[in-house]
Amino acid sequence: MDQYIGKMLDNRYEIMELIGSGGMANVYKAKCHRLNRMVAVKILKSELAENADFRRRFRDESRAVAQLSHANIVSVYDVSRSGDVEYIVMELIEGITLKQYMERRGQMDWREALHFITQIMRGLSHAHSRGIIHRDIKPQNIMILRDGSVKVADFGIACLASAGQTLTQEALGSVHYISPEQARGDRTDARSDIYSAGVVLYEMLTGKLPFDGDSAVSVAIQHLSSVPLAPRSINPEIPEALELICMKAMTPNADKRYATADEMIDDLEKFRKDPNMDVEYIRTELEEDVNSEPTQAIKPSEVAAITRANHKAGMRNNAAEDDEAAEKKRTRKLMAIVGGSFAAVLILVVLLFKIFGSFGTSTETDGHVVPDLLGKTVEQANQMTEVRDIFQIEVLGTKDSDRYEAGQIIEQDPVAGRTRKNNLVIHVYVCAKEEKEVMPPLTGMNYQEAKVQLNNMGLNLKYDIREEFSDEYKEGDVISTVPAANEELKKGNSILLVVSKGPEKKPVVIPTFTKMSVDEASAEAQKLGLTVGEHQFAYSSQPVGQVIEQSIAATTSVEEGTEIIFTVSKGGEPKSQAVTFAIPETYSGEVTVSFMQDGMSRGEIVVTLEEEKGGSVSYTFSGEAGTTSTVKAFIGDKEIGSEEIRF
Repeated sequence: MDQYIGKMLDNRYEIMELIGSGGMANVYKAKCHRLNRMVAVKILKSELAENADFRRRFRDESRAVAQLSHANIVSVYDVSRSGDVEYIVMELIEGITLKQYMERRGQMDWREALHFITQIMRGLSHAHSRGIIHRDIKPQNIMILRDGSVKVADFGIACLASAGQTLTQEALGSVHYISPEQARGDRTDARSDIYSAGVVLYEMLTGKLPFDGDSAVSVAIQHLSSVPLAPRSINPEIPEALELICMKAMTPNADKRYATADEMIDDLEKFRKDPNMDVEYIRTELEEDVNSEPTQAIKPSEVAAITRANHKAGMRNNAAEDDEAAEKKRTRKLMAIVGGSFAAVLILVVLLFKIFGSFGTSTETDGHVVPDLLGKTVEQANQMTEVRDIFQIEVLGTKDSDRYEAGQIIEQDPVAGRTRKNNLVIHVYVCAKEEKEVMPPLTGMNYQEAKVQLNNMGLNLKYDIREEFSDEYKEGDVISTVPAANEELKKGNSILLVVSKGPEKKPVVIPTFTKMSVDEASAEAQKLGLTVGEHQFAYSSQPVGQVIEQSIAATTSVEEGTEIIFTVSKGGEPKSQAVTFAIPETYSGEVTVSFMQDGMSRGEIVVTLEEEKGGSVSYTFSGEAGTTSTVKAFIGDKEIGSEEIRF
């Protein structure tokens, strides 16, 4: 059994069960007895807690994170130490990690990914504004609540993890999401978190990681030197604007990334409002970055890492590589000869055109008139004689329209009648299909989860909730829906969710519990369907343990589940009795007399005695009425008096 289960930390947090484990700490569900609430307690592993410097940094980082307060960040309540146990107390989240969610759901709809990444960035924005960098953003550190909201976890401990982490196999879970500057060991800032968030968005959109490998080192090297596959080449359903936002966040050059989380949030919000937003400025920035990226020297540490990671594979492949190199050399020589010949021919053609071109008939046309494509499908437009072999039609997206049918072109640029000599591309928007779906089966599902599922359909649905009692469905579960399961849904429809209030509570008539023992009264109350609260105690002439008062008067009618509190007799009030002890003449001056009652220390009194005269001292003892006690007095270790008294 776990050594902490059942343990009480600082006489406040009772450890209930282990709910998670990581490389640096274990997480437990616990009860805070001071505030009577459930919390999560993260206990630093013993091998790390032995390091004094690590303990100090653990406390400093955690206290800094405890100052954060945001809807998208897991709250830290307390940072403390109990004996040799270092721990932090956090908000207990009823949910799963984003990693678990992705494993269950598979590739997400881009709308759902947008919903999650926006909340992640809002949490990061709040933390960054207070100077706190996470440094370990990954799906395992993102919590998904039952209502679909998101909370970023592990701020404080993640900062420490990054400081001591080496690129070993154990680091593989995090290395898929680290920024290039983290892989190099350079200084990190808010842009490192933005890079990692971009990787998380990439994984949500495509269901794949941008870089993968057999070891942490090989993955880290790819962050430094490789370009990931474009998300739309994996999933063409992803809007181009969202793809470019993702790739800008993941740009290896930190200066080309979003400078702040707020900048990325701005673009995400623009995209949410208009999925066809103009993102030419992002594309231009990314193209400039690719074209102007200077050649960089790889640090000796990076060379060493690459050498170690590839040594064995290199030994196996040397012979094959030698043959391949020789073949490449021959190929380059042949291409050089062909390329030189082609260049010479091209120069000759240009010279001939310059010499004889002006004497022949001019081949230059006055340009091509842009045809009218409105009302035609893209396929029909491409078959037009004015388009075929002349213009290229490029679809920018879809828009709603009452004038045209689904699939017909409703906008074009340039407009019909314009003349074009070059740039023979016509950009068009087509009429969006009316979005029709069927109502999913939601009966028996928690209504918050049902709303998340409906929201993910992207139909901008509206909701009405009607609550009804139900013996079949527990409180909060969906009893029925309008429209019913498998009926047609359209964009903007209103949905009625009939939600259970649980079984209808029956009235309970309160009986008389006084004169019963507290155990009998509690059992009877629970049998009636009442909730028994924490007992109160008072002195009374009634026997110890007997109920002397009840918080709800007899014959009162209340609902099932109502709390009742019993006041229990502690017996009669304690009696007191003063006892005088004689002090022998052998003692003089200032002496300390101590007193005991039934073997328990009760107190002491300092008295001043005249020489060789002795004296006396009195002390008041207390006890329950009708009981007997043995009381004694001592000077030092010597007993000077003993008496049996009755109260």
